Amino acid sequence: MRAVVLQEFGTPLILSEIEKPTAGPGQVLVRVRASGVNPLDTKIRAGRAPHARRTLPAVLGLDLAGVVEEVGAGVTDLAPGDEVYGMTGGVGDLQGSLAEYASVDARLLARKPGSLTVREAAALPLVVITAWEGLVDRAQVHQGQKVLVHGGAGGIGHVAVQIARARGAEVFATASPARLEVVRSLGATPIDHTTTDVDEYVAKYTGGEGFDVVFDTVGGPVLDASFTAVRTYTGHVLSALGWGTHSIAPLSFRAATYSGVFTLLPLLTGRGREHHGEIMREAAALADAGALRPLLDPRRFTLATVADAHAAVESGTAQGKIVIDVD
Repeated sequence: MRAVVLQEFGTPLILSEIEKPTAGPGQVLVRVRASGVNPLDTKIRAGRAPHARRTLPAVLGLDLAGVVEEVGAGVTDLAPGDEVYGMTGGVGDLQGSLAEYASVDARLLARKPGSLTVREAAALPLVVITAWEGLVDRAQVHQGQKVLVHGGAGGIGHVAVQIARARGAEVFATASPARLEVVRSLGATPIDHTTTDVDEYVAKYTGGEGFDVVFDTVGGPVLDASFTAVRTYTGHVLSALGWGTHSIAPLSFRAATYSGVFTLLPLLTGRGREHHGEIMREAAALADAGALRPLLDPRRFTLATVADAHAAVESGTAQGKIVIDVD
């Protein structure tokens, strides 16, 4: 089969012919139709993601959407011909989705939402799982709460806005001036982070009380700002990028709580993979109910132009998720 292979960190990806995998016990062989591109993919390629523990040579690509070709022993809930999607590889020693076929742990997959195209489905897995683990698993967001999403027009952020709204929360989201209308179109109140400081928007939208849940999808100083934007006693700060050194004094003085989200753990450890499949099923239900839809960049890429897709992600100019057409 054709696959895009990384031989050494920091070197160009190479379109190659490699052996087609087979479905082992508990696995399904998926004919990959589309592969979502995430900033993490570009960091792995560059050798700047030690937390992903990628062994080389490797086929990258975390997210896929495709069709089940064959099922291995013990798999009873999927069958050949099923359209599926999920975050299935590209880290550790797991083959990624930049290939015509992938052998995948069936627990990581769910049936593709019928309301979404293959490209839209491939854009969702990592960002949906990250947003769900934060908002639902950690913070248990519910009706009546005020939720602030930092980076509300970004990959994780625009999905987090939709999930929080689907659970009944009133949602606010920071964005750059050029992306404020995107946030508004998703149903959140936009906040221009370049002209409004934390104290201003906390006073304006919460009467100075702070937000019930603050989801940081940006990291760095934005996580520090999150600690000062959260409600006293009951507030909950979440971050998908809490990897730096931060003072938790502002959070402690509010007697609030913090949760980190590390979406790769089930892929790296094998623990919790069933829950990733559950999240993908929940996301499919939301999509088919009209409550969840990814924003896609209109540009089209193939296995032969993956390098251009990575460059587009690294440039910061993407207007939505970049997706590779594999078939």
